[in-house]
Amino acid sequence: MMKKTIVPVVLAGFWITLSEFVRNEFLLKKVWSNHFASLGLTFETLPVNGVLWMVWSFCLAFFLFRLLRYAAFKEAVALTWLVAFVMMWITIYNLQVLPLTLLAAAVPLSVVEVAVAGFVIRAFRRS
Repeated sequence: MMKKTIVPVVLAGFWITLSEFVRNEFLLKKVWSNHFASLGLTFETLPVNGVLWMVWSFCLAFFLFRLLRYAAFKEAVALTWLVAFVMMWITIYNLQVLPLTLLAAAVPLSVVEVAVAGFVIRAFRRS
């Protein structure tokens, strides 16, 4: 029983962490850095930030895991994406630290991120 919970959540959590890292550190780092510089701030990548994003990733994976027990796949992915990403973007936009230009890449990549996490959870929950 625990194996059918822990393994899918851990694997999905690692996928989400990797996806977030690649997107924000390799694909969009310049967008973040330039936007922060325009605000007179520095966009830093500190170990504590990585740990907090990892915690966020595993919370997201667990939320999706639980939701997939009660909702159809597309509904679970859409609701998880809405709750995790759209609400986060609204919040950081409100704090004036969201570079809107990155949404062109972040929106489709984040949908793929949640969908793949859902596939991982479904595949390993059955094993």
